[in-house]
Amino acid sequence: MAKTARGKNEALDVSSDEESGSERTCAVTREKAPPEEMLRFVLGPDGFVVPDIKRKLPGRGVWIGLSRQRVAAAVKKQVFARSLKNKALAAPDLPEMVESLLRRDALQTLSLANKAGLVTAGFVKVEKAIEAGDVGALLHARDGKADGKRKLGQALRRRHGAEGKPEIGLFSTDEIDAALGRVHVVHAALGNGAATKVLLASCRRLAVYRGDEEADSPAGGEDLKADETGRSRRPDEDAGDISSWDARTI
Repeated sequence: MAKTARGKNEALDVSSDEESGSERTCAVTREKAPPEEMLRFVLGPDGFVVPDIKRKLPGRGVWIGLSRQRVAAAVKKQVFARSLKNKALAAPDLPEMVESLLRRDALQTLSLANKAGLVTAGFVKVEKAIEAGDVGALLHARDGKADGKRKLGQALRRRHGAEGKPEIGLFSTDEIDAALGRVHVVHAALGNGAATKVLLASCRRLAVYRGDEEADSPAGGEDLKADETGRSRRPDEDAGDISSWDARTI
């Protein structure tokens, strides 16, 4: 009986960094996924659970699926203390904290893409970039007018076919302005390059975490709704798979 009880306790710990192989197990659902499709948490020096967005912080980690709902469930069910085998305090606003960190990470990658010379801002300039075929993705301010998003989305699909290119609608004009160091940027074209791929990965993680339904929807102008009203709806099975991002609205 004692052996059986120990086996059950050990089964609870497979979400730690001690797992072998290229996958980790969600401490909430027991589902496995690659690390880049999950969230890692460690115990801070003050005894509080800390989100490790970059997966680089020292210490034993607890892995949770890339979902606001799952993080909320982990807090409610005290999953962190059980997995870490230690007293671990999880702040009630941990789900909001994670989203804020993912948003900040995505905006930082946008800034890096801009420094790499991959961002073209302004409706007319974006139209010309689309015509030239040098566009890896489009960026629209979520508070921008739907008509402009629709026209550029149509131009993008005319140039690249029905599959199109990803369109990002996660950020406000103020957020984009701050990231780019410019004023009133509503539309921007992202050139093909490594920095754009990193940006798409960061935006994808944020959208999937939020549960934005449009993370799986065809790209297209006025249909961009990945804004502050986004609510958790379902986990996304394609998280981290860049091959599936073409013709997606993020």
